[in-house]
Amino acid sequence: MHVWTHCRTRWLACSLVLGLAWATFTATAHGQNQLRVASPDGRNEVTVEIREGKLYYSLKRDGRAVLLPSQLGFEFRGAAPLREDLRVVGTTRNAVDQTWTQPWGEVARVRDHHNELKISVAEAAAGRRFDVVFRLFDDGVGFRYEFPEQPGLREFEIMEELTEFSLADNAQAWWIPSNRPRLDRSEMLYASSPISVMDSVQTPLTMQTRDGRTFLVLHEANLVDYARMTIRGPRMESRTLRVALAPWADGVKVRGRTPFVTPWRTIQLADRAADLVPSVLGLNLNPSSVIENTSWIKPMKYVGIWWGMHIGTMTWGSGPKHGATTENTKRTIDFAAANGIGGVLVEGWNVGWDGDWIQNREAFSFTQPYPDYDLAEVAAYAKQKGVRLIVHNETSGGIENYERQLEAAFSLYRSLGLDAIKSGYVTDELPGGHHHWSQVMVRHHRKVIETAAKYGIALDVHEPVHDTGERRTYPNMMTREGARGQEYNAWGGEGGNPPEHETILFFTRLLAGPMDFTPGIFDILIERGTGRPRRPEEPRVRTTLAKQLALYVVLYSPMHMAADLPENYENQPAFQFIRDVAVDWDTTRVLEGKIGDYVVVARRERNSPSWYIGAITDEEARTFEIPLSFLPKGRNYVAEIYADGADAHWLHNPLAIRISRQNLSAGSRLTLRLAPGGGQAIRLRPAR
Repeated sequence: MHVWTHCRTRWLACSLVLGLAWATFTATAHGQNQLRVASPDGRNEVTVEIREGKLYYSLKRDGRAVLLPSQLGFEFRGAAPLREDLRVVGTTRNAVDQTWTQPWGEVARVRDHHNELKISVAEAAAGRRFDVVFRLFDDGVGFRYEFPEQPGLREFEIMEELTEFSLADNAQAWWIPSNRPRLDRSEMLYASSPISVMDSVQTPLTMQTRDGRTFLVLHEANLVDYARMTIRGPRMESRTLRVALAPWADGVKVRGRTPFVTPWRTIQLADRAADLVPSVLGLNLNPSSVIENTSWIKPMKYVGIWWGMHIGTMTWGSGPKHGATTENTKRTIDFAAANGIGGVLVEGWNVGWDGDWIQNREAFSFTQPYPDYDLAEVAAYAKQKGVRLIVHNETSGGIENYERQLEAAFSLYRSLGLDAIKSGYVTDELPGGHHHWSQVMVRHHRKVIETAAKYGIALDVHEPVHDTGERRTYPNMMTREGARGQEYNAWGGEGGNPPEHETILFFTRLLAGPMDFTPGIFDILIERGTGRPRRPEEPRVRTTLAKQLALYVVLYSPMHMAADLPENYENQPAFQFIRDVAVDWDTTRVLEGKIGDYVVVARRERNSPSWYIGAITDEEARTFEIPLSFLPKGRNYVAEIYADGADAHWLHNPLAIRISRQNLSAGSRLTLRLAPGGGQAIRLRPAR
């Protein structure tokens, strides 16, 4: 929407925007080498300038420097770098204020309110051209490169993207590395350090300035045909971070031809950690949905044949402990139907799991089941029971093998009424030597998403390329892993995830998008798999039972698993919360939050007056007094509270839980007491 059109309907707000735009124009009319654009609220401001022939941008918030002048540009194979001898040859501006509705999400309605500056630059001698587009929102900045079609730049091979983030402050960062084994899975514990000593890291990269006044998050949006971005740490104790791209086998980072656009580089900004969530910056930088009818894309909870493989009671491969049998699956479907659980995941159903299935990636069939698993019979049984069957497709990184079978497999699933897939990419390197996050893999993931959309199939992707907001364009791309999840509590070398882990995930990985963390383990000591309680140093779930319930509210996913064995939920009153909790939200409010310490979040169920609260803590016990002013005035609510027992402790007494009810209203205050490693889960429903 052009700024003048926008102003006809919002005269007062736009008069301020136009005033700002006019002031910026007059300030730069005398020198086109420096241009400015600000966010609608005026707090965030980007300056773009040419210095000695090089293009730089800088960022201020409330007049204070966040990013010092940071270089932009590229290095190519077989051509001169595109970073010097540059001049500004044109600018355009735009302003947008519109609201759009998600088919599912952390919030139902998203406001896209931004000011845009597009700067066109060209080499004075060689004449190659490119544009840089900046969009400034109240919650951050997005910018990307655009290469128009031109005689001097047709087909190209990018060796390095020279984008920098030169921080004005030696901020504290929470990060996982991008240059370690198993980096394909992003399944590592988070570290925290000043950026000046930080290694090469993954995004989202969350940072807090030293004065505590600003939080910023580096990430990317709308990754379509490009390499995934990671961040190279500073050199020689500087504070300049640089973009790094995952390579093809021959070292090329990106292959393309003009016209061409890169993903958006995003800088989310907030005054408090609690203000980072929900994160919609990346969604606003993706195109609108290409799926016109999204009614078939339905959030759900699910159970499955999965946890038993991790604790050793079942196997993926065939044999006496094979989990994916027709009998086991029907039993699990019966459990789901009886408890109002929407789906059943079955792993290990298809031929290919025997032997070393990571090495035998070409052996996987995505249409042929093992002899003890009748896919058609199970699909019909699930349909009869009103339960959705989730088909597991593990590729082990054999993407060519998978792509050869995509059409046949998805056509088969559709014919059987199956509309959800969990896929996996457990590998450290793709066949041919390409990086797991290379342009090759990005193209593959987009092909799978598009093919799944064609066949009416929703996706849950494990070992993925990270989320960059593509769920706005393809809402069938519902959730993914991309971080260290629950399974590490079954066999992780460090003894499982530490109590602080989820309080960090909330402010890091979850800022990219939904995560299939698989909460809900009730057999916290994992006695079922060993026949005895595990010793403290052995892998086990390092939370309380109440915290496992709270994770359904805290860690957002439109597909949430009740991950334990069905028999571990029998005769458990706490399971009622899993039956009740929603997976699709109208409103999200973070009430309290400190990275690595605690999170308290409230969410209102979509198309419902009910609210849910989830609170989690690290190894420290904590108490919160929560005002319930978000509830509608004049309406009474019943709080169904699942709290840590009086003597609960993640290490010594994790199963102690107290279930109670309390009558409340908008004027009430609720006391939350969390045990060490504990949590609290609350359902707030209108009183009858």
